[in-house]
Amino acid sequence: MKNTVPLKKNSEFLRLYKKGKFFAGKNIVLYVMKNDLGINRLGITVGKKFGKSVKRNRMKRLIRENYRLYEEFVKKGYDLVFVARNTEQMPDFKDVKKEMKFLMKKLDIFEQEKYEQEKQSCLEDG
Repeated sequence: MKNTVPLKKNSEFLRLYKKGKFFAGKNIVLYVMKNDLGINRLGITVGKKFGKSVKRNRMKRLIRENYRLYEEFVKKGYDLVFVARNTEQMPDFKDVKKEMKFLMKKLDIFEQEKYEQEKQSCLEDG
């Protein structure tokens, strides 16, 4: 990921949970808060109730890869934390992608116009 660095400290996560805006979807909760760094910082959490380590790591990989695909369309200067919600069925790649885009739009950090232009240019090239 080019313009994103990881959130690592517990205090950074806690600050985001307490002071940030959030929106919950079916499989993911997204916490967002503006930072004054000019770059995005990303955190991903999956609790132990989600399942064993294989399932938790799979969910982290799904979230990380989908964020990588949307990274250029996310506004700069935000701290983001994705929290996986415990569901009985493991979501697939498309479900996570669709929900992630929905949550970022709801919290007004997704640049829809830029996304549409990119999509249109890909259709014209192909």
